[in-house]
Amino acid sequence: MKRSLPIVVAIAAIAVAAPVIAQADHRPDHQKGPTKPPPGGTDLTITAQPNPTVFRRATVISGSLKGPDNAGKTVVLREDEFPFGDALKDVATTTTDSKGDYTFTRNPARNTSYRVVSGTKTSPAALVKVRIRMSLRVSDATPRVGQLVRFSGRGCPAHDGLPVRIQRKTVNGTFRTVRRTTLRGATGCSNYTRQFRIYRDGTYRVTSDDADHARGFSASRFLNTPR
Repeated sequence: MKRSLPIVVAIAAIAVAAPVIAQADHRPDHQKGPTKPPPGGTDLTITAQPNPTVFRRATVISGSLKGPDNAGKTVVLREDEFPFGDALKDVATTTTDSKGDYTFTRNPARNTSYRVVSGTKTSPAALVKVRIRMSLRVSDATPRVGQLVRFSGRGCPAHDGLPVRIQRKTVNGTFRTVRRTTLRGATGCSNYTRQFRIYRDGTYRVTSDDADHARGFSASRFLNTPR
């Protein structure tokens, strides 16, 4: 009988520890559910088109106030421009139509976060990205083989010192950077210029981006080298 005593003690220890383990698996921090959406997030919607837009071009911010008695309600548009984190500013007001729909037209200067508020309801945030507006000119669109061609244009708004990538279209349809330059000071916008020799036909564009703006692309230009 003395030999069985350790076994009995071990069984008793396991029985005491089991509730403790079970309680450890059910601590309050294991019971956290999904993060709740903003109040009214499903009752007041928001979207923006086009998004991204281009510097100083319009984007239409629209949505709907859900539920009964949603016509003729005041909707306030709030914005927070890059760099984000400042208090939202009220920038426009409208009223919902007979279906509860609303519309704003804005011309953001840089990446901007928008929300709308109606009464106690607040929409989720809608981030509108704004592309740098890039242009491209060439000194000769039909250069001789090996001729120097000047690529020039502007980036708006001004981003002095920002890198500009001159890209050429590859056979599979993608663009590859072939030369680089930088934006330089000008009034309201920044200018760039770069020249190099062209040896064969090709489609070119320029592109640039920064933290406060989405990547901008110029229209493409085809250079034809007569044989």
